[in-house]
Order: sequence, then structure tokens, then C-alpha cells
Amino acid sequence: MDALKNKIAANLTRVREGIADSAVRCGRDPASVRLLAVTKYSTMEQIRCLIELGCRDLAESRPQDLWEKAKQFETSEIRWHFIGHLQRNKVRRSLPLIHLMHSLDSLRLLQEICSEAKRVEKVFDALVEVNISGDQNKTGLLVSELPGLLEHAAGDSNVRICGLMGMAGLGASEDETRRSFALLRELREHMQSRFPQLPLADLSMGMSGDYPLAIAEGSTIVRIGSALFE
Repeated sequence: MDALKNKIAANLTRVREGIADSAVRCGRDPASVRLLAVTKYSTMEQIRCLIELGCRDLAESRPQDLWEKAKQFETSEIRWHFIGHLQRNKVRRSLPLIHLMHSLDSLRLLQEICSEAKRVEKVFDALVEVNISGDQNKTGLLVSELPGLLEHAAGDSNVRICGLMGMAGLGASEDETRRSFALLRELREHMQSRFPQLPLADLSMGMSGDYPLAIAEGSTIVRIGSALFE
């Protein structure tokens, strides 16, 4: 365990320094970028090390894994994020565990979440996932579908849309990746002016291989997995 924890500690320090350096280079406060540790391929021992090292924001992409890991690490200190596709029939069991959902990707899912949030009399926070790469294999709303979903969300007090999430295309060049991230930032700015009642403050973009580019384009949450564990 000591060797594993030392390895993860070194990786975590490297990532945190990389985030801070990327923010400073583009004139941003490093504290304006949050690290989200993606644990979907991690063992329980690796997750335990992360928690002991001070990571409190963890992300899963499959409902069943979220349920199991939230049960294993049942503590109010951990904020579980959900970054994968959530089927509507798993909304009721998943919502109580999720601090922030990054992958709201359809009007039907929004309606299901609104209904469940009303039932339990809670306000649920979510980011809308937008397909900014044009890759048909990626999930997320089309850019043209975003205003309609936000208009629906603006009329519901039980779901709070806190921003947008997006991913660069698989195998995209550095220029293509940066353009994708810039598109998401511009979309957020445009939608914020169109829907001022929505707190669209967050941009969840950037992963282990491209987070410096995402930070340069305004990312407030970077989703890091492999760089923490490999």
C-alpha cells in the first residue's frame, strides 16, 4: 500500500502542478480550476489512496459502479460526480449519490430528473453535455439542440444547470482540440446571455492528455484519470 500511495501521491502532485502552471500561463488563478479524479478504471485501493491524499471530488461513468463505490466509501467528505450516460430507469437510485452530473444529454433525461427531483423535494445540479467534436460516436446534445433544453430547464426550479461539458474528438490534433474547447466556451457565454437566470458558471472540459489546452480556453473542471494512476 505504501508503494501504491507514494506513486499516486507523486502523480497527484504532478497533475496539480500542471493545472497550476497551465492556469498561470494564461493569466488565471489556479484556484479557478478544480481537479476531478476519474475513478472508473480504479481499484478500491487506488481510490482509498486518493481519498487519504485529500481528493474529495471523484467521478464515475457507470451507474452500477457509482452505487458500489459510494457504498464502499460512504462518507460525506466525498463528492461523487457522474460523467457517463445515465439511463432514465437508473435516475431514481443514482440521483441521491450524485453531487454534480456532467452528462445531461437529452430532454427526456432532463424531464426524468426534474420529475424525480420534485418527488424528493431536492434541487439537483447538472451540466449539459454538448457534442462539440462532431464525432458521431460521442454522446451529447447537438449544438442546435442546446437552446431548447436550456429553455426547458429555465422553467424548472428543481434542476439547476450549472454549465456545460464537452470532449475533444478522438485523435484530434492540438488545433482541433483547442477549437472544440473554444466552441464550448463561446456556447456557454452565448447561452449565459440568453438565459441569465441559469448559473452557467462551469465548463467541464479537458482530460489527462489535453487539460492544458482546456484550461487555456476557460475550463473550470478538468477530468483526470490515467495521469493519476499510471
